[in-house]
Amino acid sequence: MTQIVPPAHIEPFVRILGVEGALTFLMTFGGAELVYHRNAIRSQLVQVMGRDAAIALADEDAARGLPRRVPLAKPWCTQVLREKGLPVAEIARRMHATDVAVRRWLKQVDNPRQPDPRQPSLF
Repeated sequence: MTQIVPPAHIEPFVRILGVEGALTFLMTFGGAELVYHRNAIRSQLVQVMGRDAAIALADEDAARGLPRRVPLAKPWCTQVLREKGLPVAEIARRMHATDVAVRRWLKQVDNPRQPDPRQPSLF
């Protein structure tokens, strides 16, 4: 499996949890508000990700700050699931999205948007 570069807004989660852990975290908590506590014992975060991961996320939040609302990162999650060999229909079911949206996200990765040549440079 090739290394998929995460976008900047989810890089801390991938760095701390790894690709698989970040995928699980984002698909479970994405879009919801989440408070990271170092001493959480019975939280859903600890139940899903484990105590060590919850502590690591709390430490990262204390040091650099994590977003209160967990990002959805559907294009990145879609790309990771595709790398695992899942078909578009299964990815759509897991992402709670249409197959059209999944194909669009995958197309954006394969053919990134090119800048308009008529646009003058800012630098």
